[in-house]
Amino acid sequence: MRVSGPPNRTYPGRTRGGSRARVEEVNVPLSDHEQRLLEQMERALYAEDPKFASALQGHDLRRMHRRRVIQAAIGVVIGIALLLVGVIVQIVALGVLGAVVMILAALLAVHSWRQMPAADSTGSPPGAGAARGRRKPRGQKSSKAFMQRLEERWRRRRDNDGH
Repeated sequence: MRVSGPPNRTYPGRTRGGSRARVEEVNVPLSDHEQRLLEQMERALYAEDPKFASALQGHDLRRMHRRRVIQAAIGVVIGIALLLVGVIVQIVALGVLGAVVMILAALLAVHSWRQMPAADSTGSPPGAGAARGRRKPRGQKSSKAFMQRLEERWRRRRDNDGH
């Protein structure tokens, strides 16, 4: 089992922005010693249980999420069908059940779509890619300027009130 590219460790780091702290992930590449240890552990795992090691090696997050999106889309179609049948036959419970199935399947599809790693990444964190309709991350400069304006307004109000 071979890791493609140098693996990274992810450490939660804290940044201070005003009075609130945000947690952001920082990728740190493995050292040569850690890389050798990882390769040694992979070889030992493969020697001890080759079936389990090959099952781990074939794990593809992108394929799993794509399959989940397809299943959820089928669930949406089934939900719409139940809803229509409930309306046509005038069975309220069946219509409500169809609506609930449709909404839950749509939520699952959207969630899986957003969790799907980008095509060029190899298991990066879910928020790493900006493809497939995800919101573009706001620039640090604009959010800092916004927060600074808010803090300045707050200070002026506090100072003007005599506190």
